[in-house]
Amino acid sequence: MAKIERLRDRSGAEVSPAARQPAVEVAGLNLVFQTADTPVTALSDINLTVNKGDFVSLIGPSGCGKTTLLRVIADLERATGGSIQVNGVSPEQARLARAYGYVFQAAALYPWRSVLRNVTLPLEIMGLSKKEQLERAARVIELVELTGFERKFPWQLSGGMQQRVSIARALSFDPDLLLMDEPFGALDEIIRDRLNEQLLQLWERTGKTVIFVTHSIPEAVFLSSRIVVMSPRPGRIVDIVESDLPRDRNFEIREDARFAEIAHRVRLGLRAGHGDVDE
Repeated sequence: MAKIERLRDRSGAEVSPAARQPAVEVAGLNLVFQTADTPVTALSDINLTVNKGDFVSLIGPSGCGKTTLLRVIADLERATGGSIQVNGVSPEQARLARAYGYVFQAAALYPWRSVLRNVTLPLEIMGLSKKEQLERAARVIELVELTGFERKFPWQLSGGMQQRVSIARALSFDPDLLLMDEPFGALDEIIRDRLNEQLLQLWERTGKTVIFVTHSIPEAVFLSSRIVVMSPRPGRIVDIVESDLPRDRNFEIREDARFAEIAHRVRLGLRAGHGDVDE
């Protein structure tokens, strides 16, 4: 399949690939789980560079290793071969330096803590002053459009609002990298579309590097500057699709011929890997 070569920054201007700095570099990475009966190869020969400021989606069928790769980047799993660097250091060093925020499939909020106190939790652990905790929390709560809900508890919020609290918590300590594991997968389509728009706006405003796991082709194409297509186990990278869609996109772009072209390219990659994915 022919590569889509035009690379652009968030303003739409063309960017030379050589001018961009890597946030995550993966080379020849393998991960084998030792089980009671036989070893299971989860990831095989993964080579990937995620540049600073990119929004990269990992897409593929269930069990292809998308979440496993995200967890290796986060130092929640350890590779058994190859190399990986996060901002020029090992995943363990990046974790200890709080270089990334992680948003799970479920919001994972503490039900006895208010929105504000859920968001400030990482800052409390870091030992920041109460004043700085409140200042940082106010900024990220505003970013995710939840100002006015600070005193509410998770059980008083919708699922979409809970995930926005989770995103605010992940951003509270200003990490360079945001790792997101299907954060909207359990939500209905209307709420999911709205959160996709808000996430894209958040990415524009913060300039963070985002790595996002999804099963949805439209979601991947709408959000991403690059889409990494993975095969069934053992997880391999089948294709990397560069997107040149304008950065000020909204959902009307789904009717654009270029959107359809990129989605078709992703679909071909998934079929080549013998996987199925939600439309």
